[in-house]
Amino acid sequence: MRKGRANRAGLAVLGLLLVVTGGLVLARGLGAFPQDWAPAGEPLVDQPVIDFFARFSPWIWWAFAVLAVLVALTGLRWLVEQGGTEAAKDISVGGGPDGQTTVVSQAVASAASAELSALSLVRTANATLAQDKELFRLRLRVAADDRVPISVLRHELTTVTVPHLQEALGADRLPTVARVDLERAAPQKRVLQ
Repeated sequence: MRKGRANRAGLAVLGLLLVVTGGLVLARGLGAFPQDWAPAGEPLVDQPVIDFFARFSPWIWWAFAVLAVLVALTGLRWLVEQGGTEAAKDISVGGGPDGQTTVVSQAVASAASAELSALSLVRTANATLAQDKELFRLRLRVAADDRVPISVLRHELTTVTVPHLQEALGADRLPTVARVDLERAAPQKRVLQ
């Protein structure tokens, strides 16, 4: 949850920075600034800018290169974090004076997949269990026959599969994202005799 808030804040700051920069460039082009300070008809890279770069060359280009690499690596790290989910490893589901019970998350996810796959019109089901601190999240990918009403799948998920996992994990709530792909049934072959 905290990662999502940080993403939104970072994207909001970046968006605001880009809007302000674009607004300033547009205002300069329209002549909104004093013409002795930022003349609209002159190029942005004028003689004082060229002199500045000539004075601090070549190390300023190395500084720009390092800055560009840092920005690229930061962006790459952010993209990798968006795509991946932190799969839970061993899950502690109970503990007491006699010891602690732990289960492997893949075993719990496989049980959910098997329960969904047992439905007659579900072709395949795949479950992944992720954990963010104390909160578990379930991602399901289900391929079902296109003749199955989506309400049947939704009923199965909300009344059977997800509650079973909640009970197994001892979780009060289990946020779930289900992707359902409806596939056409293979046409029946006719046999002529």
